[in-house]
Amino acid sequence: MADRIGDEVNQVVELIYTHTGKVVITGIGKTGIIGKKIAASLASTGTQAIFINAAEALHGDLGIVSRGDVVIAISNSGESEEILNVVQTIKKLACPLVAITGDVNSSLAKQADYVLDVGVQREACKIGLAPTTSTTAALVMGDALTVCLMEKRNFQPENFALYHPGGALGRRMLTQVRDCMTDIVPMVSESTSFKDVIAEVSLKRLGITMVCNKAGKVTGIITDGDIRRATQKYTDFQNLRAADFMSHSFKRIEASLMVNDALEIMDRYKITTLAVVEKEVDDAPIIGILHIHHVYGFAKHY
Repeated sequence: MADRIGDEVNQVVELIYTHTGKVVITGIGKTGIIGKKIAASLASTGTQAIFINAAEALHGDLGIVSRGDVVIAISNSGESEEILNVVQTIKKLACPLVAITGDVNSSLAKQADYVLDVGVQREACKIGLAPTTSTTAALVMGDALTVCLMEKRNFQPENFALYHPGGALGRRMLTQVRDCMTDIVPMVSESTSFKDVIAEVSLKRLGITMVCNKAGKVTGIITDGDIRRATQKYTDFQNLRAADFMSHSFKRIEASLMVNDALEIMDRYKITTLAVVEKEVDDAPIIGILHIHHVYGFAKHY
């Protein structure tokens, strides 16, 4: 299918993007099920879309279609009687018609304004008849359209969350860091012994402890990884102090930012914990710690 993504796909993306109406997808049988999924994906990513069953369309559901809509008809053979009957009305309404079909020479393709070729050599099943490969190809083409339109619309995580407020993913992206973090901040001084550093990390169960100087200013962080590296590097643990093996730099995030922003930072730097500040300014006090378990635990709780 990757080889089929070309000028005509670009034209259909532009057509949908610039049209003021909605996208109406129609199909029947197994392709109808694929059509439902494509419509759902478009609708949840910023493109107004709806699915109508071709058989039901012939008995009143065509009233959903308005001038200015873009109609996408899905038929592997391109000869489905129900689909072809729907096309006649679509033509009268002067709606642009996009055919997703496995036969570019079919009756549907000849009447369409745009043809997206999803033809396959054969179905995957033993008898070569059950829609398997063909429906997968149609689904891939629909997903390609969806992703391209997301790019055109600059669809962002916060937009996704707006359309998915009921799911854990949506809640996660609509949630501020301050709502997930813990206000328990593990802390030791630069002069804290190696043994007591381990005790603080173990007691607070976050895999880290912050380190501060005599003035109370946070000067670094010690992670589980820093402790392991210290055991390999040093032999005199009796005299080892936090300042000897702490990391001076650490990642911070503002409490008002979204949890999704925190996850992007964690992923980029391959870390699991962030220090939380009210404002990202020099010497800003740390008001909490966000651990990746807090994020997924919060989503699971809801």
